[in-house]
Parts: sequence; C-alpha cells; structure tokens
Amino acid sequence: MEINYILLGSGGLLLIIFLHDIIQRKHAILRIFPVVGHLRYLLEKIGPELRQYWVANDKEEMPFTRSERSWVYATSKKQNNNFGFGSSELMYETGYPVLKHSAFPTRDKYDAHGNLLTSSMPCAKLIGKAHNRKNPYRPQSIVNISAMSFGSLGKNAISALNLGAKEANCYHNTGEGGISPYHTQGGDLVWQIGTGYFGARDAEGKFSMKVFKQAIENNPTVKMIEIKLSQGAKPGKGGILPKDKITEEISKIRGIPRDRDCISPNSHSEFTNVSELIEFIESLADISGLPVGIKSAVGESQFWEELAIQMKAKNKGPDFITIDGGEGGTGAAPLAFADHVSLPFKIGFKRVYTIFKNQELINDITWIGSAKLGFPDRAVVAFAMGCDLINIARESMLSIGCIQAQKCHTGHCPSGIATHNAWLMRGVDVATKAKRAAQYLKGLRKEILQLTYACGYTHPCQFNGKDIEISSGVNLFDPLEKIIGYEKVNVPMAELNDLLPN
Repeated sequence: MEINYILLGSGGLLLIIFLHDIIQRKHAILRIFPVVGHLRYLLEKIGPELRQYWVANDKEEMPFTRSERSWVYATSKKQNNNFGFGSSELMYETGYPVLKHSAFPTRDKYDAHGNLLTSSMPCAKLIGKAHNRKNPYRPQSIVNISAMSFGSLGKNAISALNLGAKEANCYHNTGEGGISPYHTQGGDLVWQIGTGYFGARDAEGKFSMKVFKQAIENNPTVKMIEIKLSQGAKPGKGGILPKDKITEEISKIRGIPRDRDCISPNSHSEFTNVSELIEFIESLADISGLPVGIKSAVGESQFWEELAIQMKAKNKGPDFITIDGGEGGTGAAPLAFADHVSLPFKIGFKRVYTIFKNQELINDITWIGSAKLGFPDRAVVAFAMGCDLINIARESMLSIGCIQAQKCHTGHCPSGIATHNAWLMRGVDVATKAKRAAQYLKGLRKEILQLTYACGYTHPCQFNGKDIEISSGVNLFDPLEKIIGYEKVNVPMAELNDLLPN
C-alpha cells in the first residue's frame, strides 16, 4: 500500500511539472521537452565537475589541470607527490621550460637532527630599507599567500589560511576587504588597501588617515601595506562582491549595505596621477612606519615609465611592486575582463622590470610575482626573471580543499571555501585545513630549494635567465634571457650571505 502511495505521489509530481513546463513560455527546451528537459539544465550545472573527473584528460582541464591539482592535494596532505614512469609533458612544445642542472649540485643542508633545512627561506631583500622606513620587513618565506578577502572567501577558509601562514612562517595578504577577525590568528599580514578603502574609511566611504592609523595600532601582525591599483582577474575595474555573499558581519567590517552588490570604484579617489600616488605612499609609510607597496596588473607602459622616473628623481615611492598576471583571479569578474584585459604575467613583468632596470632601481624595490606561480618550475622561472618573492592564491585554496568547481562568484562553493553558507562552510575544519595549507607551503618551498641546489645555488634569487631554456620552435631551445630580452640584476651577495645556513 505504501508503495502505491509513493508511486501515486511521484506520478502526481511529474504531472504538475509536465503541466508547468508546457504552459510556461520562458524556456524553449522545457516547453518542447517537458520534464526530461530539466536534465539538460542539471547536466549543464554540474558540467565543470563532470568534465574534470570524467571527460578531460590529466593535462587539459583549466585553469589547473588534474595533474597540477593532484600535486597540490598530495603535498598539502604530506602524501607521496612524486610521479612515475617518466614525464607526460610535451617537451618540444613551444614555451616549455627546462632548468639546466649543475654537474656539481649544492650539497643538501641538514640541521643537528639530520633534517633537511627547508623549513625557512627568507627573502633576500629587507623591504623598506632603501627608503629608510621605520620598521622594514624581511619576509621569512619566499612563498606567501596572495590577496583573498573575507567576503570572497568564508571565515573558516580565511582562518585556516592565516593559521597555515603562521605555521609555515610566511605572510598572508588580506585582500581588499579589510582586516577581519579571521585574519588575526597569528600569521604576518600584508594589509591590502583597494579603491573601496575598506577598513580605512570614514562614514562617507572616503579614506580616513585616522581610521587607518587606528587599524595599524590595533593589528600588530600587519607588516606591510599594499595599495591595489588593479588585479589580474579584472584589471581596470573595482572588486565585485555579489550581494548574496554579503553577510551582516561583512557589512559591518566593510561599512557597506547588504541590499546591493558591493562594487568598488575602478580608480582611487586619493590620487589621480603618479606624483599624488607617491605622496600617498609616503604618507601611509610615515604614519605606519611600515613598508608600502603597490599591486597592479600590467596594461599601458606610460604609468610605469613615469613612476620609475619620479622614483629616481625623488628617492621616494613604493618599497615593493607586486605584478599580477592576467591569468590570475579568485573571485567574481566579467568574462571580457578576465580573458582579455591586462598582459599575462611573464610579458607584464618583463615590461615593468626593464623600465625600472633602465633607471637602475631594481635593488631599491622588492619584486613580487603573482599568477599561477604555486608550482616549483613556475616559481623558479619567476625568480630567474627577477622576482624576489611569489604570492599564491588559488593554489592555496586548493590546498585547503578547493575542487575547482568555478562557483566562487555564486556563494554556493561546494567545498565550503568561497561561501558564507553555514552548512557548506562546516566542511572546512579550520585546524585540519590550516595544517594542510602549511604543509603545502612548506612542501612547495622544499621543492623550490631542491631545484635551487640541483642548479648549483643556495637561494632561489640566484637563478637567472641563463639557467633556463625555453622551447622556441622545432628542435630549438633558447635561454630565457634571450627570450625576455634582458639580463637580471642580481641581489648583492653581501646581503644574501647573512641569510644562508652554514
């Protein structure tokens, strides 16, 4: 009898759906194929998951292939992250990099207990030294967590990343959403200030030096300030936080309403030209005593040329420059901006670096790369081009459980990372995920250092364009230095020797 009731109820439900579908005029598929047409929308909704697990091969899923994700997952869990049976890469494919190992590698260095010394690898430069900042900063890790705001990510994810940063002895960039309670779990912070000035603005939404100063005094883990001019996901456009992701807590932290999308202005109101930008940087540095830098994707070159000229003339300006590639991005962005605005990392970095090299300013600035650099080979290429540090975002998300569902902008992230849904967030156990974030960061650092030793060096900043060859045609490899068109400026060895283990 119960089975009959179930069948009757199911049949009634299908009949209701059938009648609804053939009467409605909004969806042609449902009107023509009632009931079964819903399968089309279901399959479309779960398409990314189906493709990455059943359709795409190990090397073709984007933005990160299955092999890349598997390496991050294994590293974060301290599992075997080696691969067997040789390389599956197409080594003759144009753009493929090859690191030239030394016949006499640097010997691995061990501590008193016989453990490989890979737990720390400080930045070769003291950030802020060139401009005499009151509190210069030397990051204790060449690998750090890039900008992802509380808003873009949920509270559990932010907490896990900050605790992971503390354990891995690296810094954690706040993103433009301000300093939340979840950023203050003990990890060093780089406070990013975007065009919305969240966390440093008055009741009218304008930048307030008083509020800024108070925030610095209240948050001693803030070690640097980063002014975001633009980012790789949506360069030339302000940040986007859909209203569905704005909780009461986020509304209070940012000082924004909940009934509309939070769309930051596409430009800063505190400065409109290079001179004003430099003065704004100097005012923040004077008030905070901290190094102040800028983050930007790369478009036109005139801005960078003028910035370099004025920095040379005034001996003022950013202490660090973070170059974001057009291939980056963790949050919501219009498709055209994500795909077609700003140069990819290698091209953008090359153009900016050469401009500052011509003004002999390279060692006055700490260079930070950001854009899919969370893998050992890509990181080494960035160091060989002139980076002193690398920031990683999406790879950090993968380390705490992201499955690349590409639903960051919807508020329905199935892994509980880029959402504020309480049920979904409960899947992100803070203590467990913090451990995995730390293990990924340490594991990446370890492999970078092993590559460094294999090539005969002791610090990744010693890599240069002669150490890497790039496939540039049929059976043709050229040095990276020839392809990028410049010779990297080396960090003075006097500074470097003080950092290295005996």
